Amino acid sequence: MAEGRHTPLKADVVVFDLDDTLYEEMSFVRGGFRAVAAWLEREVSGARAERCYEWMLEELERRGRGRVFDAVLERLGRRASRRMVAACVQVYRRHEPVLALYPDAERVLRTLDEAGVPAYIVTDGHPGVQAAKLKALGLAGRPPIRRCYLTRRYGLCHEKPSPHCFRLICEREGVSPGRVVYVGDNPRKDFVGIRPLGFRTVRVMRGAHAAVELDETHEAEARVRDLEEFMDWLTGGI
Repeated sequence: MAEGRHTPLKADVVVFDLDDTLYEEMSFVRGGFRAVAAWLEREVSGARAERCYEWMLEELERRGRGRVFDAVLERLGRRASRRMVAACVQVYRRHEPVLALYPDAERVLRTLDEAGVPAYIVTDGHPGVQAAKLKALGLAGRPPIRRCYLTRRYGLCHEKPSPHCFRLICEREGVSPGRVVYVGDNPRKDFVGIRPLGFRTVRVMRGAHAAVELDETHEAEARVRDLEEFMDWLTGGI
């Protein structure tokens, strides 16, 4: 903690989710779709990148991410073979994203750094993809972030809601769960595994899961509209 800071905090360590907590995940998705659309224009006769991109957005809205590339290949008159779908997935995963932190995330990270509050990131998903996002956002090694935990590197069993990476943070910082707060956006997995262990939890109400309502066991201790409101919570303002 920074010397001379007198306001007691509700936690000594702040842990952030990544997607839709610190930046807009759809910005990565749109970039990946554009990369795949450009690849299809090169690889498939008659394919036009802009049309393919629009189809991907339509399919995402209609049926979610599961079969976006299959559906676009079918609309192009191509059989959605495992090989072609896998090629689209690889292009999507390997594209170089252009991302930006939410403005409130940028301000909160600066505030935590000035206050000497250590921060961490715990994020699920393909580790190569998540690492590319962290690089594009300039978060790896940026104070006050001491480490970014890509949960899948510890095995699929340690993706959220597993508390594994959160326990590692407690060990690293020498603190109890009650002095660690996790800020996430997805009530399906972000809080249910750690809140019973005593971790503090805050849900930021934005992104793809903002409208999700589940039972109390899945909900966070507190809800905030954005990360500036989270700072009010952390400092006891709300």
